[in-house]
Amino acid sequence: MLSHMVNVLGILLVAVVICLLEVPYMWKKGLKKELWLFSVLLVLGVGISCAKAFTWTIPTPLDWITAIYRPFSNFLIHIGLIK
Repeated sequence: MLSHMVNVLGILLVAVVICLLEVPYMWKKGLKKELWLFSVLLVLGVGISCAKAFTWTIPTPLDWITAIYRPFSNFLIHIGLIK
């Protein structure tokens, strides 16, 4: 458990350093939309990285595609079009 916390602290430290390097430049240049996008993507990346550090199972896009198409595939199997 301690190693997970060290990994998360490392991820957070890197995220803070990235923010300290990028945010003042964007703020000074008036890049508000880019700053919002940067913030959202950084938070998303930090969240996924922390989840991986805790070895949580993270669904992939293929899992979502499978969940959407499985009922259709089961229907085709049921009516005999595919095996």
